Amino acid sequence: MVSQTLQTDTVSAAPLCTDWRAALADAVHDPAELCRLLRLDPSVAAAAERAADGFPLLVPRPFIGRIRPGDPQDPLLAQVLPRGAELAESPGFSADPLGEAQATVAPGLLCKYQGRSLMVTTGRCAVHCRFCFRRHFPHHASPRTLADWEPAMRRLAAERSIHEVILSGGDPLTVPDEQLARLARRLAQIPHLSRLRVHTRLPVMIPRRVTDELLGWLRGTRLSPVVVVQVNHPAEIDTAVAAALGRLVDAGIPVLNQAVLLRGINDRIDVLAQLCERLADLRVMPYYLHQLDPVAGTAHFQVPEPTGIRLIAQLRARLPGYAVPRYVREIPGQTSKLVLA
Repeated sequence: MVSQTLQTDTVSAAPLCTDWRAALADAVHDPAELCRLLRLDPSVAAAAERAADGFPLLVPRPFIGRIRPGDPQDPLLAQVLPRGAELAESPGFSADPLGEAQATVAPGLLCKYQGRSLMVTTGRCAVHCRFCFRRHFPHHASPRTLADWEPAMRRLAAERSIHEVILSGGDPLTVPDEQLARLARRLAQIPHLSRLRVHTRLPVMIPRRVTDELLGWLRGTRLSPVVVVQVNHPAEIDTAVAAALGRLVDAGIPVLNQAVLLRGINDRIDVLAQLCERLADLRVMPYYLHQLDPVAGTAHFQVPEPTGIRLIAQLRARLPGYAVPRYVREIPGQTSKLVLA
């Protein structure tokens, strides 16, 4: 049976923080603490501590509150708990699977696709997803102030074919709203830019991040805003997450979802169908289902492409077309994603 979207057996891991920054600061970093909160065997924590050396554990308490206690195979836990499999070397898996070093044209600015550029606004996240394709990215080289971004701004101004800028990271919404507002206003000064896209997991990890200030700067320039979130399993969406996504949509901001196809998490038709229907009910478009990017330490999450193609065919037979994501894979050096199904 598919896990229910609203968990009935949850832990009290989410304190009543009045500010999203307090929730961000209160995230759990210690595998032993996470295992205590979730009533997991201490041996799980010991294995996690060994695997977390190169890529530390980080998970906010609101997300922990949706994980089933006592279940080491919970699909939400599997996304955040370091495992020994991360230490295995796997052929074809590398530190930079998408060739982003070659795509960097100015500090923090990546140009991979026709008509749009990506700004790595920060290396900070609200959660360390164990399958993250940027887990080895040199975030220390990214700009930190608006002045630091000027070389990227000059490059964007010179490239008149660029119409959209994507704020990525890390997670751009870990940056305070006043800084993001200044960045958005500066981008809006470039005449040929027309859209501003924000890729984030904050509305899912810490729903209170969707503030009036956030909505204000997203709508505060002439640039058309788009928000892309990542929900990989329907149990990630509780009442607070649904409300946060609803606030974005009600503000007139299109919200899309990019999920990653992950072994043991969402590689079953019932799970994917429930996820896509729940998103559609919340007026969030299931945009992409990504084939796992082959970053070192993530091979245990990989699902064979024929399985993904079969799952999409099953979704098309079960759901309306607008609720079926495109199954895609990114190929280094290509100017668009490859649509697999």
